[in-house]
Amino acid sequence: MLERHRYCPDHSRMTYTSEANAVLARRDLQHIWHPCTQMHDHERVPMVPIVRGEGPWLIDADGRRYLDGISSWWTNLFGHANPRIAAALADQAKTLEHVIFAGFTHPPAIELAERLVQITPAGLEKVFFADNGSAAIEVALKMSFHYWLNQGHGEKTRFIALTGSYHGETLGALSVSDVALYRKTYAPLLLTPILAPSPDTYEGEPSESAEQTAARRLEEMRALLERHAHETCAVIVEPLVQCAGGMRMYHPSYLSGLRQLCDRYNVHFIADEIAVGFGRTGTMFACEQAHVAPDFMCLSKGLTGGTLPLSAVLTTQRVYDAFYAEYSAGKAFLHSHSYTGNPLACRAALETLAIFRDEPVLERNRALSAHLASRLAPLRDHPHVADVRQQGMIAAVELVADKATRRPFLADERRGLRVFLHGLKRGALLRPLGNIVYFMPPYVVSESDIDHLVDVAIEGIAHATKP
Repeated sequence: MLERHRYCPDHSRMTYTSEANAVLARRDLQHIWHPCTQMHDHERVPMVPIVRGEGPWLIDADGRRYLDGISSWWTNLFGHANPRIAAALADQAKTLEHVIFAGFTHPPAIELAERLVQITPAGLEKVFFADNGSAAIEVALKMSFHYWLNQGHGEKTRFIALTGSYHGETLGALSVSDVALYRKTYAPLLLTPILAPSPDTYEGEPSESAEQTAARRLEEMRALLERHAHETCAVIVEPLVQCAGGMRMYHPSYLSGLRQLCDRYNVHFIADEIAVGFGRTGTMFACEQAHVAPDFMCLSKGLTGGTLPLSAVLTTQRVYDAFYAEYSAGKAFLHSHSYTGNPLACRAALETLAIFRDEPVLERNRALSAHLASRLAPLRDHPHVADVRQQGMIAAVELVADKATRRPFLADERRGLRVFLHGLKRGALLRPLGNIVYFMPPYVVSESDIDHLVDVAIEGIAHATKP
């Protein structure tokens, strides 16, 4: 097969040699504005037109294959064009595609809510559906605030979040995020969260274990709650892995301690499991590793296996009861989305959960995770790698300019982009977060697929870290 792309020597400029890809790219750039993208980049970094998927592979207009090492923004669990999910969608499309969800219901939504209550931590009894991850965060924030208002505590208007956290791009979700790249521009429009130091093990003291770092950060959280609990609705965290903040990872004991603090100081605990749920961290839900149940659990991404947009917020009977009253009491939660509880999305989610039920997914993931860990281990000795960390099927390699001091590369050098471009050349989709190369593949990869991803990443890191 002919090489489909041509790379310039600086690994930052690429041009098409395939007319089929080039035609689609030109049509795209005529009208489409892409997410999380400086569109000017596409003057030198061509768009990659994908026309079909096959298991863990994406295939472009000219037949070139790319191993999806990031599950298409962390959504895909069981491969592209999964036949089970596709068949369920086709069947549902012949029956009911959508119906208003206010005052109406349908079997896929009912069955999905029942199933989610069965598999999530005990105590989460009610399910509110939304469209995507950011929408789920908005629901949880509003529901927490509104709960306290209904309880006569209108003074509770603030939220505590972790430094380095990321919860989405809508204004409420961005308000409880702490990644300057996304937040800084819109700061005048946002709520101001109370920030607690992250228990991120990478930022721990040199002599500390991960558990000791978590304990120290819990004490700092306790001090914040001591001062601010009277005005705080909830603490919101990404359990175990702060994903968009750089794949920062921490010890499960932080979650168990946080649950105790939230109970002690009478604030809600919101678990954002949008990216880490559905087996990503080694258990079905990350909270399971701390044996805790939050007051709100936000789910999305893998919920439909990466097939359709859908999210869910699970909460307790106690929260639900605070809204349950005569309409004249003014306590109803009047939040809605046009496609709430969409039957097609619910049916895709049901089939996704059925795959977990029918196949040994988590057991297989443990073997794949161990293989990924063994392949990444040699990178710990790389002169420009400060850390290699992993939690289940999420792994990250931190690139730095100076290993001894952990001095980062300058952002303008865009070393991660070099890894990405090298990956495309070698048939792998690796889209780093800044200078952090990470792996979050679909669960249908083989050990040889992992070998390919890691080999390409090692080559890409070698290119990216050259002077």
